[in-house]
Amino acid sequence: MNKKLAILFLLMTVVIDAMGIGLIMPVTPDLIRELLEAELSEAAVWGGILSASFAVMQFLFGAAIGNLSDRYGRRPVLLLSLLVMAVDYVIMGLTQSIWILLLGRLIGGVASATQSTAAAYMADISTPEEKPSNFGLLGAAFGIGFVLGPMMGGLLSEFGSRAPFYAAAALATANLIFGYFILPETVTDKIRRPLEWRRMNPFRALQYIGSLPGLGLLLIVYFIHQIAFFVYPTTWAYYTQEKFAWTAWDVGISLSCFGIGMAVVQGGVIRMIVPRLGEWRTMIFGMTIATISYAFFAGATHGWMIYALMPITCLGMVNNPALQSVTSKAVSDNEQGELQGVMTGVAAIASIMSPLMMTGLFGYFTAENAPIYLPAAPYYFAGVLEAAALGVLLLAYARHLKTLPA
Repeated sequence: MNKKLAILFLLMTVVIDAMGIGLIMPVTPDLIRELLEAELSEAAVWGGILSASFAVMQFLFGAAIGNLSDRYGRRPVLLLSLLVMAVDYVIMGLTQSIWILLLGRLIGGVASATQSTAAAYMADISTPEEKPSNFGLLGAAFGIGFVLGPMMGGLLSEFGSRAPFYAAAALATANLIFGYFILPETVTDKIRRPLEWRRMNPFRALQYIGSLPGLGLLLIVYFIHQIAFFVYPTTWAYYTQEKFAWTAWDVGISLSCFGIGMAVVQGGVIRMIVPRLGEWRTMIFGMTIATISYAFFAGATHGWMIYALMPITCLGMVNNPALQSVTSKAVSDNEQGELQGVMTGVAAIASIMSPLMMTGLFGYFTAENAPIYLPAAPYYFAGVLEAAALGVLLLAYARHLKTLPA
């Protein structure tokens, strides 16, 4: 097996996943308005419905896809997901109906299992020592896709609201062909697990994974952390425009810089921190930095401060690869797919809840009749959530220390 080519395919898969989302973001409002012949306010409501439907399907099918990859292998699940993604983008690009667009997002939520299966594949081919840095590479790949997607989507929008969908389909197809020729299977008969239908139920799978020693508290940490983190993609544009009068161009540039910072930290800095601190202390360090970052972000009084704080904010993201590594080591080789599916489901729940909470807070504290004017309210709230997650993490760490030999 050519491990380097396999890793390259996994990274390209995650980049394309992130790019696919970012590519269509700039044109989705225009496409919805075109389909509905409606104003922006109505389009925004439908945009929320499309986003929520995508996340709901991620939650409902994440564990099922993970279990299927534990039984039938990572390769067929990854390749089939890419095929479905490619066809789905074409359908959404051709549609003349808002209901077909909604169906496309529902199908896309199921096909987004490529990320969790890619993480399971990465766990399969990584030694315990390699897991933090290799999971960091996946995070870096997502950051790169997060940068490239909106930029390309904005450029392609010059050719119409459908062009980015076709570009996303082409990228998925190209990666499918690449993977078909170079990607070997990692699930052998030694670790292949019989399919248990009850564990394909997302609630049952979550209950089972959460019952494993040391994982219950870590899933709680991950869930709270994800709710806090989603404050960035859901309120960044609104907050910076309200507080600093940023234009759409300013917002786009700042988000691109943020994505670059994510890629540098999770692709490179993580490799320097984990060997020195270890995985558990890296998680604690990252969540401490993240808690402080939310407070600083909320307290910024000038736009340039956001850029000055960005390296610190991105540094806090070292906790994600470390957490993925610790959880991956806590399950057997034949449960890696199920674990990653459950974590995808947990993140999906957070991505449903967080936008409602964060935008609701922003709207309440910027309204004319607000008790106090506080556009930074979502970031203060995110800081409180991150502090709570840190507290749970410290409790989990204390329990972990008790399990170590004296």
